Amino acid sequence: MSIIDVHSFAYGDWIAPSSSARSVASAIDGTEFARAGSDQLQYQDMIDYATSNGGPALRAMTFHDRARMIKALALRLREHRDALYELSYNTGATLSDSQIDIDGGIGTLLVFASKGRREMPDETIYLDGDVEMLSRNGTFLGQHVCTSLQGVAVHINAYNFPVWGMLEKLGPCLLAGVPAIIKPATSTGYVAEAAFKILLESGLLPKGAIQLISGGTGDLLDRLGSQDVVSFTGSATTALSLRSKPNILERAVRFVAEQDSLNASVLGPDATPGTPEFDLFIKESVRELTAKAGQKCTAIRRIMAPKAQVPAVIDALSVALNNIVIGHPANKETQMGALVSNSQRLDILDKVATLSGECERVYGDPDNFTVNGANAEKGAFLPPIILHCEQPDTAQLVHTTEAFGPVSTVMPYDDIEQAIALLNRADGSLVASVITHDVDVARQVVLGSGSFHGRLYFNDRVSMKESTGHGSPLPHMVHGGPGRAGGGEELGGVRGVMHYMQRTAIQGSPDVLTRLGNQWVPGSTTINSDIHPFKKNYNALQIGESIQTDFRTITLEDIEHFARFTGDEFYAHMDEEAAAANPFFPGRVAHGYLLLSFAAGMFVEPAPGPVLANTGLNDLTFQKPVVPGDKIRVQLVVRRKTPRTDDYGEVRWHVSLSNQDDELVATYELLTMNQYG
Repeated sequence: MSIIDVHSFAYGDWIAPSSSARSVASAIDGTEFARAGSDQLQYQDMIDYATSNGGPALRAMTFHDRARMIKALALRLREHRDALYELSYNTGATLSDSQIDIDGGIGTLLVFASKGRREMPDETIYLDGDVEMLSRNGTFLGQHVCTSLQGVAVHINAYNFPVWGMLEKLGPCLLAGVPAIIKPATSTGYVAEAAFKILLESGLLPKGAIQLISGGTGDLLDRLGSQDVVSFTGSATTALSLRSKPNILERAVRFVAEQDSLNASVLGPDATPGTPEFDLFIKESVRELTAKAGQKCTAIRRIMAPKAQVPAVIDALSVALNNIVIGHPANKETQMGALVSNSQRLDILDKVATLSGECERVYGDPDNFTVNGANAEKGAFLPPIILHCEQPDTAQLVHTTEAFGPVSTVMPYDDIEQAIALLNRADGSLVASVITHDVDVARQVVLGSGSFHGRLYFNDRVSMKESTGHGSPLPHMVHGGPGRAGGGEELGGVRGVMHYMQRTAIQGSPDVLTRLGNQWVPGSTTINSDIHPFKKNYNALQIGESIQTDFRTITLEDIEHFARFTGDEFYAHMDEEAAAANPFFPGRVAHGYLLLSFAAGMFVEPAPGPVLANTGLNDLTFQKPVVPGDKIRVQLVVRRKTPRTDDYGEVRWHVSLSNQDDELVATYELLTMNQYG
């Protein structure tokens, strides 16, 4: 088999490894598989290339443009994933493991593409939160906005997920409009390089949007500044050395870290043998031990069970693990492949020896196990190993030492308070899970342990069929954790995009805020529509375009008819004396929904036209009651426009109802779908 030269891609060129490149061995048999090295790269030129080309091109695109690009990239990767699966076998990953990595990464890109289209504007400025009223009459307002950083993102990824690790950072980064320099772990970088080539050769990315370092980062981090971001995944030791660099500290370079952590899973006090929760707990624990051969940052390292259930847990785990087939990752019957390298295997065995000072090995013999279709001595194989720590309260190592592989420690607890204390002993983790059908236990854990964990995963008989699993970070939810886990957050939908943007507090007039966000702000200038805006297609409508209706008088007959017709005979509408006794009403008042119904009748254009459907309303508030004899009129203003499909877009209208004294009666946001021109 020929040796793969893993290239870097910098300043528009592919650069082969030099003669001093590092050798990369196959996890299956330990033979040299690839060579990678980057000592000839000019790192300042990479930064300049990204900020001069990729950054301006990405920032010229709207969030929707970038989202469409990200979706197209994901679909291109999906077309070529079989080749990535084949290459991944050499990392020790089974097909199932590779699907977690490759399909998971593709799915993550698709989620960010969807979030970008659904939750972000078709603009280049993102509005963060509501307008703040900073003056009595509303002529001076505040608004937080987010704009793209004008530097470069440096993504330093771990070896265990060469594709997902790259894409879960790249999705939000590109959506934010920031170019990336990607540095995969050298030991599996050949898979990342193959995926990178697919992205690059798609022709979908602007020049300079992505670059690749196959090797070390040299002095790259010493050249970064305040507009740059470092996003790191790996060990706590490496993260500390990188984030402590004088330049990172001096220039306040953003540093997002997702580090190793001693994640835990708790068997709830109610989950006794024979319950669905007990079986689920065993299934989840076995999956986390064997998927990717336990080389997952979210894998369960500490298994906690009520003291009385510990023997049953160990027995059940042993029975389940006996059925796991360890072998060549390309074989269909293999359920657990190899570790990434023999050096990683030796490191895990060293950590197991350390943990043995406090624990007893109750399952798995690294000197006596079967490997199907591969050589156990040459390949980086290990069996699942279960340790038992009888005194976790006084133990130290089980809460501080991580064997990053198929190793986990079972430990007892007396009550849920002790379980919470044990959960917190690891000083911060990416995820803790609790398998329980007792909702009070779930609440108690959140209150007692939530601040120590980036994610708390609860599962039981109700959610087990649809749940994604303890070890599955989802792009919709934040991924990270406090303390030992690094203190950072990735993913989390639009929250993840914000790591690559600057939040700025804007203060000014309503007109200034309207222009900044292309979203009409109450108090800013309106444009009197020459014809009814419902007769105009999406493209013809202008932000701030407005109509105001004539008045309509609300009568007692209207109120009583509405009450009888709908069945809403609440006393405030039907009983003068009872209504007057209520501190909110002067006497009988009109129904709020009567006012909304009349408002629609006052501003709707009934003839067929560009308005296809009313899809809802938001933020409805009633400011002042309307009594019989009051008059109301409606102002309708185009607030925001957002493209949705190739045929129509969403228009959001600000609707305000006022009485004869020009006092606000009600306001809300109306959503319609309108045809393009």
